[in-house]
Amino acid sequence: MKKRDYNIGYIICITLVATLGGLLFGYDTAVISGAEKSLEAFFLQGDFGYNKIWHGITSSSALIGCVIGGLISGFFANRYGRRNSLRFASVLFFLSALGSWQPDFLFFDYGVPTSDLMIAFNMYRILGGIGVGLASAIVPMYIAEIAPSKIRGTLISCNQFAIIFGMLVVYFVNFLILGDNENPIVKDGIITNPDVSAWATSTGWRLMFGSEAFVAAVFGCLLFFVPKTPRYLVMIGQEQRALSILERINGAFRAKTILSEIKEASKEKTEKLFAYGGLVVFIGIMLSVFQQAIGINAVLYFSPRIFESAGAGDGMLQTVIMGIVNITFTVVAIVTVDRFGRKPLLIIGSIGMAIGAFAVALCDNFAIKGIIPVLSVIVYAAFFMMSWGPICWVLIAEIFPNTIRGKAVAIAVTAQWVFNYIVSSTFPSLYDFSPMVAYGIYGTVCLFAALFVWRLVPETKGKTLEDMNKIWKK
Repeated sequence: MKKRDYNIGYIICITLVATLGGLLFGYDTAVISGAEKSLEAFFLQGDFGYNKIWHGITSSSALIGCVIGGLISGFFANRYGRRNSLRFASVLFFLSALGSWQPDFLFFDYGVPTSDLMIAFNMYRILGGIGVGLASAIVPMYIAEIAPSKIRGTLISCNQFAIIFGMLVVYFVNFLILGDNENPIVKDGIITNPDVSAWATSTGWRLMFGSEAFVAAVFGCLLFFVPKTPRYLVMIGQEQRALSILERINGAFRAKTILSEIKEASKEKTEKLFAYGGLVVFIGIMLSVFQQAIGINAVLYFSPRIFESAGAGDGMLQTVIMGIVNITFTVVAIVTVDRFGRKPLLIIGSIGMAIGAFAVALCDNFAIKGIIPVLSVIVYAAFFMMSWGPICWVLIAEIFPNTIRGKAVAIAVTAQWVFNYIVSSTFPSLYDFSPMVAYGIYGTVCLFAALFVWRLVPETKGKTLEDMNKIWKK
């Protein structure tokens, strides 16, 4: 058996801590899937005209924070370092969980739905969203700058596994919190089952949001036991500390070679975003845009509602099943990304998603209910999890040259969250108008995504981060 030229145990420990940020990313963004019905019923009891538009905004308000977090991620990563930025994100996760659990704390009457309380709730969700935006940009960046090039794709893909695992965990948590209680059913602005859904409307959604605080606290504590990245240490002139970490990761001989490559690349410091041309920035932005425009988060955030409207019975249970399928197909990406490369997986995933999306659209057009539309949604999600889910983050973390990575990743991630918000906030109205139209649009975007990857995206498998400077110079 060939001896590894890196310390796999140490690398795995660092990666596991970092990917807790990914787990919180998934937990925070997916917790709304189980809480949004009871949240809607709670605010409908107020007298301020809560409607579908307000509900779309409230369900997606965390994404506003994600955009902000993405925007400031480059500044934080370069000014305070990758590790310290993640510590700040963990604090935001913790405060958001407590605030979303008790938005009426101190300033409002408990359990009285008002427009001011709705605004306060959204502010707490935005706070958590800023944490998600920071983590979404900086966790892959942190892992990429720690990982050896041979296994970089696999390790960054583990972050997507953590995101999906966080979603699966919160699906289970929501399912267990709801227990024997029923979610409210809202039709034309009226709760049709107020008696049996009273507990979910008053208390259930609070517990769902508050459950995130424990994970956030663990993440924040563990971040005190991981190092800063060698590339960041070189950027701030601490080369000896960088060498020490590289030696622990790669061994003494390889560490000196890697350090010299990092130092050579760092000599080309520039403040210009387009120092390597506009194409690399354009590709990074469009990867992010396509990852969201294909519509996956509309499915993840509103999956119980989608399954129930498809005649699948218990939507919460079907969502848990989909979460297990998502985990399985994310593992497929993890074990193949450094073997087959990034481009093949993205193209295959795009085509598979298009097939699933068009199948859902046809089921709606021909009024087909039951197992076929449910399987079509699961196929659509599964192909995302083996392709655009993890691989987009891998490419965003590694495709940019070292000297512009912080800024370029921030712009790409911001674009991602902007389109996430557009898709998620418009989905309830679009789905109510016509599921066929919604999934027809998403399927078409999937085909354009496949064409974009085939024509423009370079293969980065096996290349070092310093190689990216050479690729884009050409």
